[in-house]
Amino acid sequence: MRAGHLEHGVFVNPEGGSSLIHDRATDRQIQQRIPASEDIHAFRMSTSLLGLGYVEAVDDQTLLDLAKQETKLTDGRVHGQAIMVPVLEAPGVSRVGRFGWKDQHASLLSFSSDADLNEKGVTNRFLPTENLYFGRLIDAFNQDTTEPNDTEGDIDSYTSFMRATQAPARGEITPEVQAGEVIFRKIGCDVCHTSTLQTAPAGTSLNGGMFVVPPALGGKTFHPFSDFLLHDVETGDGIVQNGGQETRNKLRTAPLWGLRTRGRLLHDGSASDLTTAIRRHDGEARFAHHGFRNLERGEVRSLLAFLNSL
Repeated sequence: MRAGHLEHGVFVNPEGGSSLIHDRATDRQIQQRIPASEDIHAFRMSTSLLGLGYVEAVDDQTLLDLAKQETKLTDGRVHGQAIMVPVLEAPGVSRVGRFGWKDQHASLLSFSSDADLNEKGVTNRFLPTENLYFGRLIDAFNQDTTEPNDTEGDIDSYTSFMRATQAPARGEITPEVQAGEVIFRKIGCDVCHTSTLQTAPAGTSLNGGMFVVPPALGGKTFHPFSDFLLHDVETGDGIVQNGGQETRNKLRTAPLWGLRTRGRLLHDGSASDLTTAIRRHDGEARFAHHGFRNLERGEVRSLLAFLNSL
């Protein structure tokens, strides 16, 4: 869960500094629950780790160019936002965010470091300070007398694993699936759900020189069906993370690769089927939503067949 509240129109985290509310604790005395004062709250689905090495290996300019191209193609109706976020392993360096529902990280090592501390309560070399429980120290509740700390480079192992995962494979591509892809493009879904991206050449230095694109990831074409930019399609959760107050109701375009393996859709899992998820799109995606509503029944079947092939 994520939670917070507004003060004079500005989003503020709960006491303690983090919007993250944990479902589980190792001691019932520090089991977190959303305080009554926090009237903004949202459930968050975990994002897939598959193929993220390709995403990390996309250079910033590609994503910045996508944002400009989308605005131009739609006469300003779509304005994807690229935010610059810190690279934890390279102090002073920022890069276009692409990981997490709010694009809060740009490197997989930063992503791993953040998750280890904030999801598991394990400090590491980039984030060495223990989180608080709504402002309270929690050292007294550690079941292990030693400070939970990543002393064996677990975050490096997590990062290597994610960089090595394959992109989700496609399902069967039938004539109906091919017809559905034409419709997907015709109604404009591909403006944000970008089908094809290219990684930087092998040997390119990224993340402030801390990651050199290997041959396995360099110069590769992949098909995530996402621009990895922030958009307001009126499904936003009101939470601010790395992007500033203007991102409160924006979310990263959900990559559609691997879509057929998911039972719950949207950032909070509130849609159980594709039609509901599509109809929930509005704001910057209103033109695509209207295009969907105007489809013939057979066209809808073809579109859903295409989506279920991803």
